Amino acid sequence: MTVIGITGPTGAGKTTVLNVLESMGGAVADCDAVYHELLRASAPMRDELRARFGGSIFDGHGDLRRRELGAIVFGDAQALGDLNAITHRHIIAELKRLIVQAEAQGRPAIALDAVALLESGAGTLCGTTIAVTAPEELRVRRIMAREGIGEDYARARVKAQKPSAWFEERCAHTLRNDGEKASLEEQARELFKSIL
Repeated sequence: MTVIGITGPTGAGKTTVLNVLESMGGAVADCDAVYHELLRASAPMRDELRARFGGSIFDGHGDLRRRELGAIVFGDAQALGDLNAITHRHIIAELKRLIVQAEAQGRPAIALDAVALLESGAGTLCGTTIAVTAPEELRVRRIMAREGIGEDYARARVKAQKPSAWFEERCAHTLRNDGEKASLEEQARELFKSIL
């Protein structure tokens, strides 16, 4: 079974590419969804976060107070590094479990979907990596439509991320999305065929 890392900036079309792999029988592990599930259900990860950042980062129901945690880690490189070290270790352990599960199901591949695939260390689990990129203007329009946000906020989100070139330079393959969904799907299908 092949483990494929899929990354790229927000609004580039990663979901379209992942849907193509699923249509070909592959599995998908959404690293963001894995993180949120671990925050909800992983007592060991929650305990480590509580020990490092204090009990005030969780509310009375045990839910993470994102603003409180953000206030601690943003602007403090050491605290942010500690947060990433804790969460990335647990996410990678869960991804390993999902890879084994996909293999047991007889899947031809599993895609690890993560904006921070390369920075988190999850890229080391992959046999190959794909950058999905798109022009900035297209990404801004797509984020606005998808999330119902204003143009200024969408542009700020896009500017806060690494540029497309950063992903393209670090991945084995690149799928460039010009805005035509059918074209991106066809590119993805051909690439997956060659990888598998």
